[in-house]
This record gives sequence, structure tokens and C-alpha cells, in this order.
Amino acid sequence: MKVEQIYTGCLAQGAYYIESNGEVAIIDPLREVAPYIEMANERNAKIKYVFETHFHADFVSGHIDLSKKTGATIVYGPTTMETGFDFVSAKDGQEFKLGNANIQLLHTPGHTMESSCYLLTDKNGKATSLFSGDTLFIGDVGRPDLAQKVIAEFTQEKLAGYLFDSLRNKIIPLEDDIIVYPGHGAGSACGKTMSDEITNTLGYQKKTNYALRADMTKEDFVDAILTGLTPPPGYFPQNVMMNIKGYENIDSVVKKGIKLLNINSFETAMKETSAIVLDTREAQVFAKAFIPKSYNIGIDGSFANWVGTTIINLKQTILIIAEEGREEEVATRLARIGFDKNLGYLKGGIEAWMAAGREVNTIISVTTEELSLTTERSSINILDVRRKSEYNSEHIEGAVNVPLDYLNESMNLIDKRKTYYVHCRSGYRSMTFISILRAKGYKHLIDIKGGFDAIKQTGVFEISEYEAPTTLL
Repeated sequence: MKVEQIYTGCLAQGAYYIESNGEVAIIDPLREVAPYIEMANERNAKIKYVFETHFHADFVSGHIDLSKKTGATIVYGPTTMETGFDFVSAKDGQEFKLGNANIQLLHTPGHTMESSCYLLTDKNGKATSLFSGDTLFIGDVGRPDLAQKVIAEFTQEKLAGYLFDSLRNKIIPLEDDIIVYPGHGAGSACGKTMSDEITNTLGYQKKTNYALRADMTKEDFVDAILTGLTPPPGYFPQNVMMNIKGYENIDSVVKKGIKLLNINSFETAMKETSAIVLDTREAQVFAKAFIPKSYNIGIDGSFANWVGTTIINLKQTILIIAEEGREEEVATRLARIGFDKNLGYLKGGIEAWMAAGREVNTIISVTTEELSLTTERSSINILDVRRKSEYNSEHIEGAVNVPLDYLNESMNLIDKRKTYYVHCRSGYRSMTFISILRAKGYKHLIDIKGGFDAIKQTGVFEISEYEAPTTLL
């Protein structure tokens, strides 16, 4: 029996490949399904099942395409949802034979109402693995406020209560030596305090996971998991509906997204559509020359998360600027979260644009040494675009917290006439923040290279720790 975790860092998401005696089950596949099919083919195995832990909000699953291409049966937990595809709505406790192994569905409502875990037992009947989806993470549990964005009748308090019961009645009674394989790790917006670890034993989680404490009442549990929740990315409900109703084949989506556009075609598309020019180059490279009104969200970072957080609308058309040879990667990663309206990419990139004499903009980016030499440092305006929790932990004295996560709320509170120095932790998010505001008419934002990490190393600026934040929000 083989169990393989296929982890995608951009989404902090774990999909799983389980094989026994020539039969395969895939749990929570990403939208691009070719890798799973290739794995099975290389081992002369057949994909029999696609098990889904719930209707995902943070990515578009590959369940539909994988079923069409392999004939595999799609399985969800108990649900009355009307979908755009055929599937088995399994009962709590229902078992599925996979070669010499057995997979049992455990209905664990709370994160969503259909949320389920899958318990794998070997040929001897020994339970070995729990694929816990968004019910149980390493160090955390799934947030209970996402389903209410789609189904209004469920309050987050009611869902949190269901999750408490699911954990106590279905998960905690299982053996301690079972390996937990969660749906996400640190960096996902589906939880609050997930560990950097992406697998662990259930016994260790019983000892260390705050949500599994034996002395916790239901009221305590509800308070604990609802405290500190921040609004989820705006595209989440749209991804849920795509996973329920269906979607276009990813192969055709990517093909359209990598359509090669010459200067004239690209410029025409900019003028005749409301497309966003999405420049995926590294932040400091982008700052030196970019097409006016471009958004900079670097491909070498939490790309999908920040695209979904800042652009939000999945119907938004997009034009791509990418490093040569990475156009398909960009289109694929956009499709993973449902951004399917990509019109193509610029042939020759920014170099071709400049060679044709087209206008470019630049963003001023200063080093921490240059910043420290600024006269009257105490009077300069500093914007910290990190998350509120990061800011609360430590920040530059007097800096104003305007998280990139809440860009739309922040920008209206910034004075377009003033000059601001902007930083995040390392420089990725600050350039995204500045580029988007620049596209909206904010022309006096200066980037701090290296972000807060570099600022601290100078020892010049006073750092406040664990204090209530100064905030515009």
C-alpha cells in the first residue's frame, strides 16, 4: 500500500495519492489532473475513486476532469447539494474497497456541512491514516465561517458547535498512532494557527492542538476558534460554486491563457477591454520598468493567494506579463483558483514593449541604509502592509498598519498628496500594494527594499513589540 502527499506550497494544499494492489484513490486533487494520471500509469495502476473532503473554497478541484479522463467515481460526504456532475453522496461510516485496503468515510460537519474525513485501513484491518481535509489541521482546525458565505442558514456559531461534536465523537476516539494528513498547512486562509508541519500523529495532536483539549467545553471551543478570525479572501464563495456547479476544462483554459500577443494586439486588448495587466516578475525587476497600471504579483511567492485576495472577481479579464518560459505556469496557477478569463501574454515581455517606444512607469525603491539617512526620520510616513497579527507582534514605532489583505478598505484612507514609505516583511507584498495603488492614482508611494526584516537589522528605527496597533482600519 502506498500513500503519497502531493503538497503545493503556493496554496499550502495537500492532495493525496493512495494505491493498493493496482487500484488508486486521489483525495482533494488540484485542477490540473495530468500528474495524478501519469503517476498511476507509470505504476500500471487504475484510478478508481476521487474522494473529496468538502466543496473547497480556496481552489478549484480537479474532481470533474479526473473523473471524465479516468472513469473514477467522485465521492463526497452526505450532502443535498445539486451539482453539475455525477457523484456518490456517501453515508457516514460507508466503506470503499481499494485493492487490499479499505477507506471509510467519517462525516465530520463543522468546517462545512458536508465535510468528511477518510480513514484508511490496511489489509489486516489496522487503521493507519486519517485524511482530515479541513476538519483537522496540524495545530489547528478548520474555520467554521466559510459555509455561511454560500448557505446563509448556517451561522458560524452553529457550525463551530458541529465541529466540536465531530472532533469529539469521530476523531478523538481514534488510535493515537494514526497518521494525520491534513488538507492544508501554514499559509492557508482556511485556518488560523496552522503548523509548518504538514503531517503528524493523531496522538501528538491530542496532546498539543488547542482545539482537541480534553477539558474544553463546547462554549470554550466556539469562543476559541471564532476569536481572531479575519475575513476570508473575496474569491472563496466563487470557487465553492465552481466546485459545485462545474467548470471549463483546464486544458482549454490554459491554452487561451498562453495565447501569444504582439505589441499591437496587447495594446488593443488593454484599450478595448477592462483587463488587468498582471505582471508576475520579481518585485525589484518590476519596479525598474512596467506598463502603466500594471499589478505586480510575483509568481515566486504566494501568487494564487494574493491574486485572489486583491483581484477577487473571477470574471475579471487578465493580460499577462511573465518571464520568458513561465507563461504556462502563470496561466495554470491562475486557473487553480478559478481565474479563467486570461486573454494571453505579451510576446517579448516588457523589453519588447520598451523597444517599441511604449510608455513605462517606475517605482522608487530605497534601501534601508538610504531610509536611515532620511532627514527627520520621526516625521516620515511609514505604511506597514503586513497582516495585523504580524504588526501586533512587532513594528516600527509610528508606522501605520494597512494590511494588503484589506487593500480596498485601506486605500481610501491614504492621502494621495502625501509621500509614504511602504514595507512588508521581505518586499513581496509591499510592491503588490504599491503597484495596485499606483494603478488607482496613488503616485507618492516609495518601496523599502527587504522590508521589515532588513529594517530591523539596521538598528536605527525604534521597534515596538506586542502593543495595540496604530491602524487606519
